[in-house]
Amino acid sequence: MFYGALVWDPWLIVAQIVCLQCLYYLTLGIFLATLVGTRVSRISLVYFFDYATLTVSTTTGLCVIASFLLTALAGAGFLVYLIERAKKCLDFAATLYILHLFICIAYGGWPSSMTWWVVNGTGLVVMSLLGEYLCIKRELREIPITRLRSNV
Repeated sequence: MFYGALVWDPWLIVAQIVCLQCLYYLTLGIFLATLVGTRVSRISLVYFFDYATLTVSTTTGLCVIASFLLTALAGAGFLVYLIERAKKCLDFAATLYILHLFICIAYGGWPSSMTWWVVNGTGLVVMSLLGEYLCIKRELREIPITRLRSNV
């Protein structure tokens, strides 16, 4: 990507959103299978989209919360490689979590649990801030220039 040129490419933006969303749910599934799969007999979409599973009163609920927060950390890494710009990290992270909210509403209704809002809000903050930090570190790396020497 050329950073100086402002090119409006909606297909690229949609593709980045779809890729980020797919990677988010794939990573969440891996973490849920690892942390929650050992505690329950069967993993289902309930753990992905039902707000009632995010609870601090059970060990399984704490594992679900940990899965969501670990996925936010991994999402910051995805932002570095998919989005590549620090100033776009908040936009893409917010879009991911807004789409997740809509899917949760379609699946189980409006999330009325305060825990759901705190976990997802924390995930949004972690993903966007850590993604911005990692993107800035990547943008500020020195460009290696090899010097050609002639043996005269």
